[in-house]
Amino acid sequence: MAELGGQVAFITGAAHGQGRATALALAREGARIAAYDVVRPLPYPGYALGTQDDLESLAAAIGELGSECLGFAGDVRDDVTVSAAVDQTVARFGRIDILFNNAGICAYGLAHELTEDAWDAMIDINLKGPWLVARRVIPVMIRQRSGVIINNSSIAGLRGMGRLSHYAASKWGLTGLTKSWAIELAPHGIRVNSIHPTGVNTPMNDGLAWLEGATPEEIAERSAGNLLPVPWIEPEDVAQAVLYLASERGRYITGSQHVLDAGLLTR
Repeated sequence: MAELGGQVAFITGAAHGQGRATALALAREGARIAAYDVVRPLPYPGYALGTQDDLESLAAAIGELGSECLGFAGDVRDDVTVSAAVDQTVARFGRIDILFNNAGICAYGLAHELTEDAWDAMIDINLKGPWLVARRVIPVMIRQRSGVIINNSSIAGLRGMGRLSHYAASKWGLTGLTKSWAIELAPHGIRVNSIHPTGVNTPMNDGLAWLEGATPEEIAERSAGNLLPVPWIEPEDVAQAVLYLASERGRYITGSQHVLDAGLLTR
């Protein structure tokens, strides 16, 4: 029997990468999907993001799996669009059981050389965005007396990282939100956890390579802090972690940080 039959998952940054892999994994287990993505280039960080074609092909792929997908084009910083997407999801599916706050960006820069616009974009997308989305989804879950929120943080949400201070600040903030929401929402039967991947093999890596003037092979070499002999993990590894935390198998896990770091933090 499908683990998530009858459930509904709202996923941000769903058009490609970790969000797409997670949407497909949850759909295979019977979940209906609300896929939210900006589907347009952003001035910062400047690398390619998901597209409208990606979002539409995701919906088609989920349909082929026998499930259903609503696609929403929108920025997680836009409360009006977020609110409308949540309302339309509830109107169509009647509930939201899983929120995967996945949308995020990454870019390099020394703290004293960052522009204010770069700082604001990083914090607004990676930290304010998850709060804006959760602020609209949480009342739905409270009415249901059930739900699971999973925030996609990073190993940078558990350690400092040079040339990534704004990124680390956003991800540490997301870790703090996770623990605080877990305390607030436990009385309503809602669980909240964060996941902390090492580098993931997604288009973001190509974008960072371009920004740094490095090849993908050089990026892989710089990722060799992993204890296991792999340069990065795959989006499907993240998807399986989300599936576990969202499923009945993770029913007593809340306020936790689920690390997928190939041993990096052990070094």
